[in-house]
Amino acid sequence: MVASSLAEHDSVDLTPLADCSTCTYRDSLLAAGTCKPGDRCVVAESGRQIDRFFKVHPGFAPNYANDPFWERRAIAARYLPTNHLRPLLTDPDEAVRRVLAYRIPVDWLLELSQDSDREVRVTVADRLPETQLELMANDPDYLVRTYVAKRLPAGRLFRLVADPDNEVRRTVAERIPSVSLGLMAEDHEVNIRRIVAQRMDVDDLVMMSKDEDWTVRYEVALRAEPELLKQMLDDADEEVSFTARERWEALTMETAHAAN
Repeated sequence: MVASSLAEHDSVDLTPLADCSTCTYRDSLLAAGTCKPGDRCVVAESGRQIDRFFKVHPGFAPNYANDPFWERRAIAARYLPTNHLRPLLTDPDEAVRRVLAYRIPVDWLLELSQDSDREVRVTVADRLPETQLELMANDPDYLVRTYVAKRLPAGRLFRLVADPDNEVRRTVAERIPSVSLGLMAEDHEVNIRRIVAQRMDVDDLVMMSKDEDWTVRYEVALRAEPELLKQMLDDADEEVSFTARERWEALTMETAHAAN
C-alpha cells in the first residue's frame, strides 16, 4: 500500500501551469504554437518556462520590466535592450539588480558600486575599469575588496596591505611589487608572511630571518645568500638550520670552484 502510494505520488506532474483561457497571447502566440503551457510560458510562475518564453520572444521583455513578480522582472532584464535597463538600477529586488550588474554599460557601473547586495558589488568590482577600482577599496565586504585587490594596478595595492581580512591581504601579498613587500613582513598571519618571504627581494630577506614562525624562516633559508645563511646555521628549528647549512655549504663550494 505504501509503495503504491509513493509510486502514485512520484507520477504526479507538478509542473506549474498557467490558465491559457484568459491569457493575452491565447489567440496569437498560443494559436501559432510559439508558446506552450508547462514549457514556454511567461504567465506561469516558473523561471524555466519564463526564460524559454523570452528566448523565443525577446521583443516582449520590455512589457515585463515592471512586472510584480520579481523573477519575471529578473529574467526579462536578461533580454531587455540596453536603453530599457536604466530604470531597473533601483529595482527593489537584488536578483534583478544582479542581472543589471552584468549587462549595463561600463560607464553606468559606479551607480551600483554602493548597492546593498554583495553579489551586485562583486560583479561591479569585477567589471569596473581599473582607473575607478580604487573607489571600492573600502567596501565593507571582504569579498568585494578581494576582487578589488585582484584587479587593482599593482602599484596601487599598498593601501590594502593592512586590510582587516586575511584573504584580501593574501591577494595583496601575491601581487604587490616586491619592493613594497617589506610593508607586510610583520603581518600577523603566518601564511601571508610565507608568501612575503617567497617573493621578497633576496637582499631584503634579513628582516624576516628572525621571524617567530619556523616555516617563514625556512622560506628565507631556501632563498638567502651565503652571508645571511651563515647567520641562520644555528636556528632553533632543526629543519631551518639544516636547510641553511646545506645551502650555505653548496653556495660556498660553488664560489670556491668559480674562483679556481
